[in-house]
Amino acid sequence: MTSNDDYILEILENVGLVSREQALAAREIATKEDEAVMEILAREGVVAKRDMLKALAGQFGMEMISLTGLDIEREVLDMVPGDVAQRYKVVPVFKHENVLTVAIGDPLDVDTLDGLRYVLKCNVEGVVAPPEEIEKAIANYYGRATGAVEGMLQEITEGTLALPDDVQKQLVGDENVTESDAPIIKLVSLIIMEAFRNRASDIHLEPMPKKFRVRYRIDGVLHEVDSPPKRLQSAIISRVKIMANMSIAEKRVPQDGRIQINVMGRDLDLRVSSIPSSHGESIVMRILDKAGIALGLPQLGFFSDDQQIFERLITLSDGILLVTGPTGSGKTTTLYACLNTINKPDRKIITVEDPVEYQMSGINQVQVRTDIGMTFSAALRAILRQAPNIIMIGEIRDLETAEIAVNASLTGHLVFSTLHTNDAPSAVTRLIDIGVKPFLVASSTRAIMAQRLVRKICDKCKEPYTPQEAELRLLGPAAKQLATAQLFHGKGCADCSFTGYRGRLGIYEIFQIDDQVRNLIFEQVSSSELRIKARELGMRTLREDGVRKVVAGITTLEEVLRVTMGDNG
Repeated sequence: MTSNDDYILEILENVGLVSREQALAAREIATKEDEAVMEILAREGVVAKRDMLKALAGQFGMEMISLTGLDIEREVLDMVPGDVAQRYKVVPVFKHENVLTVAIGDPLDVDTLDGLRYVLKCNVEGVVAPPEEIEKAIANYYGRATGAVEGMLQEITEGTLALPDDVQKQLVGDENVTESDAPIIKLVSLIIMEAFRNRASDIHLEPMPKKFRVRYRIDGVLHEVDSPPKRLQSAIISRVKIMANMSIAEKRVPQDGRIQINVMGRDLDLRVSSIPSSHGESIVMRILDKAGIALGLPQLGFFSDDQQIFERLITLSDGILLVTGPTGSGKTTTLYACLNTINKPDRKIITVEDPVEYQMSGINQVQVRTDIGMTFSAALRAILRQAPNIIMIGEIRDLETAEIAVNASLTGHLVFSTLHTNDAPSAVTRLIDIGVKPFLVASSTRAIMAQRLVRKICDKCKEPYTPQEAELRLLGPAAKQLATAQLFHGKGCADCSFTGYRGRLGIYEIFQIDDQVRNLIFEQVSSSELRIKARELGMRTLREDGVRKVVAGITTLEEVLRVTMGDNG
């Protein structure tokens, strides 16, 4: 029961839609069951939801319309990108002169209209439409992702939902499955399939107080899709845990699991993580597409000059090459691309990973198992006796792992690994902070590469645009490169789900360690001094590499600023 509910009841009483007794009864139920009064009044058959919406709209001087059968012009739809329509739950209806009219489901939600005016930078007026019509219109006009779960649930209810035979066998092949379980099994299966079709990297199943939220991470950005009813939460979570060979009885501690499935002819691994939260277990499924990891260096987004530098570095006979960046910046993909490039029959390559994300032919991959004492350091000590040429360590986390990696690099091995730092020079001070002696860091490290992922402009709706002064000011010195350049952005189309972006690529900062830098590391100078020296020696910063890709029409200024806000270079 909220203050809005009291206001709604007062309006409905004033217009004569409910009596005083009905209002008091609805208020009592709402307080007891923590449910919205409009839902209670509609459920009890006191008044139709549409009539209530019309009464509320009238109080705010808004018109009530129906979206069913309404033909909205494409020019009007293009004024509101798909992600904005999904986030605000609105549909643009028509435009007159300088005013855009949008349909909203809640006439009391004045913040939505204010937010749209700010985001769209135009005058916005509202009309009211039933929320279910708005959801259907968003699904119809802005693509499948938003309406996917709703469609699945409707098909389940009507008994018409069908899965491809191969998926049906894989996901509905449990001996203990009963007829009543089948709809949930199909729903979970189609949530996974829909995520794959929409190029999602993660599926998030998140219990909320009154809803069970489903979100897909597409090109690094989360998009909410229509959610299953809260009553299905427990069944859906249990089904995912069964598929991932996790204990459905244990709900108090985090668990990890794995699902292997073939979808649309592609072998997928889903890495599943569950964690207890206030309103139930939160599940995240990371989609690992085996075909997507077979990348070479050109597909990562290197320009030719950086690619030549990096190709030379990964063919060195010894030393450490570090890739740094936050979680989700593509470090693992870069390391696998390096291994793909140098994986030849005359080289023995061993990796130590937690977990082994992708199986690669011709490479020996070791899984860390801390529960049985198979830690990074223990695995590394063992694999050095296997006489490898190249070692890949998933992440340097502690002094013991770092020291073994350094010693391996000093005894004729080429070592690849990752660190979590914001830029390349900071990795040096990070290793010293861990406890590695400065002279060992200087002697063993050959190069450090920091990276981030930016979204690529959709080729289907790419168009020129002029950046705003505020964006150029944020860029600082790097803005000079844009003085005479023609910039582009994505207008938004069905191919990119009206986001203007499709796919991602990396921006890079390559810090090569030469004799001058080694002397500074011996002297234990700060990372800021190392950065100044690296710039003098020609290192291009993340932001500068990003601006090069903006000038080339690959990404947008907005994207580069988003991922390099801490970069003053």
